[in-house]
Amino acid sequence: MAEPAERADKWLFQARFFKSRSLAAALVSGGGLRVNGQHAAKPAHDLRVGDVLTFAQGNRIRLIRITALAQRRGPATEARDGETGKLDKYFSEAAGAGG
Repeated sequence: MAEPAERADKWLFQARFFKSRSLAAALVSGGGLRVNGQHAAKPAHDLRVGDVLTFAQGNRIRLIRITALAQRRGPATEARDGETGKLDKYFSEAAGAGG
């Protein structure tokens, strides 16, 4: 059985890195996303749990490991981790990344 996957633009939107899916798609289409060190050329690039994403967001470089795939975007309170209260239910960020 194939491992579950999610489109790159959809996951970035659902994990709340971008306010719209079209902004996430523009980042991917413009060559601004690396998945496990390789450029993702299309917004439909499949992401899986364990993949490492690298992309610029504002004046930060984000280095993200996917820990879960989202079923839907939902409200920010739903995306928060129950223990830490941070918006990191779907990912973990590398220490020292982004500044």
